[in-house]
Amino acid sequence: QVQLVESGGGLVPPGGSLRLSCTASGFTFSAYSWYRQAPGRDRELVASITGDGQLTRYTDSVNGRFTISTDNTKNILYLQMNDLEPEDTAVYFCSAYYKQMTYWGQGTRVSVSS
Repeated sequence: QVQLVESGGGLVPPGGSLRLSCTASGFTFSAYSWYRQAPGRDRELVASITGDGQLTRYTDSVNGRFTISTDNTKNILYLQMNDLEPEDTAVYFCSAYYKQMTYWGQGTRVSVSS
């Protein structure tokens, strides 16, 4: 059974940091991504990483502030978010890829506000 469980969201002031985690189970996934969806907006890709952790990609708005990584021994995906801005407020979802299928977690809410 495939399961993706996110954690680590919360309320932080502008300039603050959070680390999101996503514990994955069920398969050895080929790649992972973090997406986010702000109120009234479409879900957007934030960052991606290959299953071996060797290749990463970021959307321009988070490049240099966010870091995606994996702990393959524990099947955990991370998103370290630094210098957070109010525009980063959204529900963040992890996704994992296996044999042309995409699996999703339930999301964790991040709010950036003073």
